[in-house]
Amino acid sequence: MTIETLNGLASSEAAAQFNLCCGATNWIKIMNQSRPFQNKNEVYQQAESIWFSLSSEDWLEAFTHHPKIGDIDSLRKKFHNTKSISKNEQSGVNNATESTLKNLAESNQLYEDKFGFIFIVCATGKSSDEMLALIKMRLNNNAKIEMQNAAKEQNKITQLRLKTLLL
Repeated sequence: MTIETLNGLASSEAAAQFNLCCGATNWIKIMNQSRPFQNKNEVYQQAESIWFSLSSEDWLEAFTHHPKIGDIDSLRKKFHNTKSISKNEQSGVNNATESTLKNLAESNQLYEDKFGFIFIVCATGKSSDEMLALIKMRLNNNAKIEMQNAAKEQNKITQLRLKTLLL
């Protein structure tokens, strides 16, 4: 999609496109209101600026739009409507061993129990073992630091999805 196409979409259609990139309602609304954009860089800069201006409740809402890392069944069922834009994000778990997948599942549960939201990581380009090491390391953080880490990772994911959208 071009910038011109994005700018020319009806509000509901633009909102649907932004929702593919980030599931926070307020982010979608403000991005939609920010149109028209002059160029791709303005889209990316606005997206990041808006994201980091939102509340932790908005961030938590966005996090619910992601499957747990390594949860292939969840990826297939819950996120089939975003597969065109996010299909390669967790490809690093495709060749994971059964042991690694089990360890990821256990670590995901520990993480969610501790922080109250799922482990968010920009998985693109990371192997299952790298993601497992990251979740184990981040389990040592306190809630405030981890909310910031997850928000930064969500921003990376959103930026990648916007770049895919605006090829």
